[in-house]
Amino acid sequence: MTERKRPDVTFESWVERQIRVAQERGDFDNLPGAGKPIPHYDDDELWWVKDYLRREGLSAEALLPPPLQLRKEIERLPEVVRDIPTEDGVREVVAELNRRVADCLRAPDRLPVPLHLVDADDTVRRWRADRRAASALRAEPPTAQRAEPPTAQPGSSVPGHRPWWRRLFASG
Repeated sequence: MTERKRPDVTFESWVERQIRVAQERGDFDNLPGAGKPIPHYDDDELWWVKDYLRREGLSAEALLPPPLQLRKEIERLPEVVRDIPTEDGVREVVAELNRRVADCLRAPDRLPVPLHLVDADDTVRRWRADRRAASALRAEPPTAQRAEPPTAQPGSSVPGHRPWWRRLFASG
């Protein structure tokens, strides 16, 4: 801890003395980033927030308003419940998410984000279908999994992927 400044000492000389004493102790030796240029952030006002999130390994999703966080959780729900072993566990996860959605709907935010409750039965149906598909893939012999790679659809650069406008106007 630093000592208090005496009234008869000017502030500048007191600060300079503190710095000199710290240098003599070696407090500034081997600091991270020593000898490296200061990073350029291209006039980004939130550079320090992004740098902090990157350093701490945090997701930028934590900065979103609660309704948007819930929307992202609803979108990721099939991946979240995929590894849950029981139907009751899936229903518990959906019930907890629906509770938080209902709380958010009761206290609306300034940001009008449309939110809806998740249908537990629909989620369980998709969970069952995913589990059946995964078990069917495990049951197939390895030679059957080596199918011919799909060819690119006209107007698409991704093999096996139809352009959005073909999916939008597809009949059936």
